Amino acid sequence: MTENKTTRIIAPESDNEEGGFDITLRPQSLNEFVGQEQIKENLNIFMEAARRRNEPIEHVLLYGPPGLGKTTLAHIIAREMGANMKVTTGPAIEKSGDLAALLTNLEPGDVLFIDEIHRLNRVIEEILYSAMEDFVLDIIIGKGPSAKTLRIDLPHFTLIGATTKLSKISSPLRDRFGNTYRLDFYEDDDINKIVKRSANILNVPVNIESSSEIAKRSRKTPRIANRLLKRVRDFAEVKNEGQITPELVRDTLAQLGIDELGLDHVDRRILQTIIEKFAGGPVGLNTIAAATSEEMEAIEDVYEPFLLQLGFINRTNRGRIITDKAYEHLKIKKEKTLL
Repeated sequence: MTENKTTRIIAPESDNEEGGFDITLRPQSLNEFVGQEQIKENLNIFMEAARRRNEPIEHVLLYGPPGLGKTTLAHIIAREMGANMKVTTGPAIEKSGDLAALLTNLEPGDVLFIDEIHRLNRVIEEILYSAMEDFVLDIIIGKGPSAKTLRIDLPHFTLIGATTKLSKISSPLRDRFGNTYRLDFYEDDDINKIVKRSANILNVPVNIESSSEIAKRSRKTPRIANRLLKRVRDFAEVKNEGQITPELVRDTLAQLGIDELGLDHVDRRILQTIIEKFAGGPVGLNTIAAATSEEMEAIEDVYEPFLLQLGFINRTNRGRIITDKAYEHLKIKKEKTLL
């Protein structure tokens, strides 16, 4: 039976139950936001320039793996521009009337944030073109020869889109964003700073060694780091009178099935399946999905990016191949192949 990817402790997607937890720990300004230094520097300049001209910042597209801070950055941009923010998602905008209602209710300078913008249907996208470029909304009234186009002026606003799949956004829509930024996986030092900042907000004492143990198992992703901190805090309260020590962190995460690099049983099962059933590859993605009872999309979008980041999997024209580093980590002896 396929495991729901959002049930994994180290899943980068947000869990509905932890929404309040995420908001509590969310940075409120660019100065508080840890990591992504080049993006922050550029945003600071563009926002300051827009403020001096008394204009909204140009439309912004944020893309990259889940859990890296796209939604947080959108909120920070709105806050630092002194703008109201309307939030929606691509799947929630089902009809052109849904988008028209959102756009016509915007005030000058407002920010409209569309998460999962790659899931907008093409008809909705086409309405956005004129809204983003000319700040007008073209509505077709009636059908056939008697149809008429009604043009409504819109206030100047900023559209912020967030996506994990840039390639699924059409070129005409991508081209209408003045600022496009890719959020990358974080360095361990930055994740360590995030863990310590979150622990301070939660009033949980964590020393450097303990925060480092959490950070290096967090898959270079802030959302996962905060989730692991929450789990460690629970174990500490029950088993160690609230004291978080390096030993407790290691024991907690070992009990949760998370190893020293942040891999869980699903990651290891994917790697071991390719090694044991397909001699380490090359093997196609659909074959891996069938052999592991996981969805192809889940493997490609959720599990594989971090395995690629670690250098445990290589993508080739013939399929996926397990690297020597993965064999070493799993403590599996690589069988020699005869040429």
